[in-house]
This record gives sequence, C-alpha cells and structure tokens, in this order.
Amino acid sequence: MNGHGVWSIYRFEMARTFRTLLQSIIAPVISTSLYFVVFGSAMGGVMKTIHGVPYGAFIVPGLIMLAILTESLSNASFGIYMPKWSGTIYELLSAPVSWIEALVAYVGAAASKSIMLGLIILVTARLFVPFQIAHPFVMVLFLLLTSVTFSLFGFIIGVWADGFEKLQIVPSLIITPLTFLGGSFYPLSVLPPFWQTVTLFNPVVYLISGFRWAFYGVADVSVGISLAAISGFMLACLVIIRWIFATGWRLKA
Repeated sequence: MNGHGVWSIYRFEMARTFRTLLQSIIAPVISTSLYFVVFGSAMGGVMKTIHGVPYGAFIVPGLIMLAILTESLSNASFGIYMPKWSGTIYELLSAPVSWIEALVAYVGAAASKSIMLGLIILVTARLFVPFQIAHPFVMVLFLLLTSVTFSLFGFIIGVWADGFEKLQIVPSLIITPLTFLGGSFYPLSVLPPFWQTVTLFNPVVYLISGFRWAFYGVADVSVGISLAAISGFMLACLVIIRWIFATGWRLKA
C-alpha cells in the first residue's frame, strides 16, 4: 500500500472542502435546518406522532440521509471529475498508485466529508427537536456504509460525466426525488397498498428505514434487509469501478 500517495490525494481533497466551507458544510446544514423548521413545525401540528415518535423527531433520520446521499455523490463525482477536466488524470494513472489506492483516497475523502456533515446535522437537529438514538452502533454503521457506498456511486458518475452539467443530473433528477419518495417525511404505511409495493423498489427506502430503526427501533423494512441492500449496492459499485480502471473507460479518452 502506497500510504504516502493515498494520504497526499486524501489531504488534497479534504483541503478543498475547508477552502469551500460555505458551500460544502454551511449551506447543507442551513438547508436541512429549514426543513426542520418548516416540516417539523407545519406538519408537526397535523401529524403529532408516528409509531409513537413525535413527527419532528421522526423526520430527523430521513433529513440526515438526504444530506448524506446528496453530498456523497457531489463530493466524489466532483473529486474525480476535476482531474479529468484539467488533464491531470494522466499523472494519476501514471503514478505508482494502484486503482484501489486511488479509490481509497478519493472515496475516503468524499465519505469523510459526508460523515462530518451528517454528524453536524445530527447535533444541529437537537436545537430543534428532542430525539433519541436507541442503537448508536447501528446508526454509525449505516452512516459509514451509506457515505462510502454513495461516494463510490458518485465516483462512477464523475468518471461517466463529460461536462459539469452531467455531474448534477443524477443527484438532482434521480437521487433527490427517490429520497423524498423513500419515506423521509412519512411512514410507508400511510400509502395505499399498491404504492407501498411500488415504493419497495426504491433503494433509498431501505437506507432511510434502517437508519430510522437505529434511532427509534421502528422501520418500514427489516433492518437485516436494509443492510443487505446497501452491502449489495456497494459490491456492485466496486465491481463497476474495477472494470473502469481495467479498461480505462472514460479515463484515457
């Protein structure tokens, strides 16, 4: 393992985050705080409790997951796209750094940013609503798995994109709608039976459900199935990335 090479890339990516704190950290925290104010206050007046959990506290896991998914994709895709755009990707490919070492550095940095953001939002949420974490180790596990997996997915998007506008297509048109339709603000039990079945094909449902179980012990889907779903998606992303480096697809063009 080329530890010096991995650390250099990781440190460079993390330094970019601290140079753009307003965009990377402060803006997502403010946006999520507005969700707490608007949905927690407005909807909380109508929906008092869900499965015995106050509505304001019920949406905390969903909002944290929304921020993590979005930021993981954005950070990882931008991190690998910039070397492609500037032409420095060839220096990376010719350096004594293996594909797994480059992946660890880029994905590790993107996941670190997302985990940091998720923890900040978790602390910020306490200013608006009281909540509890029934299973803290499971909560940390889902936080890590989700950040890493969607950073891997974001890495794939960054390699695939051939323009800045494409970096926003998947997060804006696919991930964000899937998150809103994945039970962030409501339990699946409030949907008609047909739409409950359709919603089970939404992969984000399993992430939010498992993450919420870690907080309150209530879930729309078994926590075991949720862990299996995120693990399977992670494995699929790793296989695709291994193929990308093996063939040079969109890297050497």
